[in-house]
Amino acid sequence: MSTVNLPDGRKLTLTAKSWDKPAGPPSSRIAYAAAHVVADPRAENAPGAPAVLDWESTLAFRHHLWSHGLGVAEAMDTAQRGMGLDYAATKELVKRSAAEAAAVGGKIVAGVATDQLAPGDTTLGQLLAAYEEQLGDVLTAGAAPVLMCSRHLAATAQSADDYLSIYRSLLEKSDKPVVLHWLGTAFDPALEGYWGSSDVDKATETVLELINSNPAKVDGIKVSLLDADHEINLRRRLPAGVRLYTGDDFNYPQLIKGDEQGYSDALLGIFAAIAPAAAAAFAALDRGDLDEYDRILAPTVTLSRHIFAKPTFYYKTGIVFLAWLAGHQSHFTMVGGIQSGRSVPHFAKLIELADAAGLLPDPALAAHRANRFFEVTAG
Repeated sequence: MSTVNLPDGRKLTLTAKSWDKPAGPPSSRIAYAAAHVVADPRAENAPGAPAVLDWESTLAFRHHLWSHGLGVAEAMDTAQRGMGLDYAATKELVKRSAAEAAAVGGKIVAGVATDQLAPGDTTLGQLLAAYEEQLGDVLTAGAAPVLMCSRHLAATAQSADDYLSIYRSLLEKSDKPVVLHWLGTAFDPALEGYWGSSDVDKATETVLELINSNPAKVDGIKVSLLDADHEINLRRRLPAGVRLYTGDDFNYPQLIKGDEQGYSDALLGIFAAIAPAAAAAFAALDRGDLDEYDRILAPTVTLSRHIFAKPTFYYKTGIVFLAWLAGHQSHFTMVGGIQSGRSVPHFAKLIELADAAGLLPDPALAAHRANRFFEVTAG
């Protein structure tokens, strides 16, 4: 049976949807999915405990993304950086994922941060050393680096010049062009005032100053501010050859489609949840069928806006819940214990929206798991 007994008493019959896998990556855009990690459900993955991963399932999910023509953005915030994934596990994750990418010819970038440092006061020198350590680890693994926002830097920097000093040093150290990373406070409140100002326009000028000082070392910038107008304006001001990777999980279809003055490529957490639909949409975009592109992605936006609803930083919980329902893992356990980050009504609505978007490939399995979950959590 593929009927879900929802907590409010309604019954939802799930429907199967089959998506064709593409022959390869999209030709008109670059697209990365920021992938989640699968916890080992038999380990002590409690709040504050070291992360223990189910490596087989974690890596299998990356192969799922590559099989749909998407690149993998590894060890980003979707993988619970700063929310349960410690740096020992992160380093091993990057190493293993990069090896798998090389084996199948998959695209991979990986996050570089400072989260091996203990919470608390740090100096700029300590921050730079931490960034450099992780940069070296990512480059050694064979992945392209994403210079992630640092909570330590946000707490320590006294001016925009402090940001410029750190990032310019990292650009010089990297032997590959990097992706810069601008994560808004909806995703991490500790990043208030990043780039030296809480005024987004002033922060934007600092970002552009950094990029223009060494554009050959910047592949692009991932922007996750959930502000489509700001992203478009920034995109139009980037130097030639520097990409804007949208991280806007609310407005991605229009930003990727673009306009007469350009478009955004993509590095998105929601793509981990909607990979089959995203691949089909990119195939439509490649052949110029914009109506089909819009038709495919419209229901995924409704789903994404629900998954990324406030408090946005708990979106990882919805990503993992959907991966469980879709059969990519055998359990609903997360590192750091953050499977408790969303409510029963949130999960019930997520199932309805995922079904409407055609993202539950085995309706009987999804219904079985959902019913077991609601029996335990909703009585």
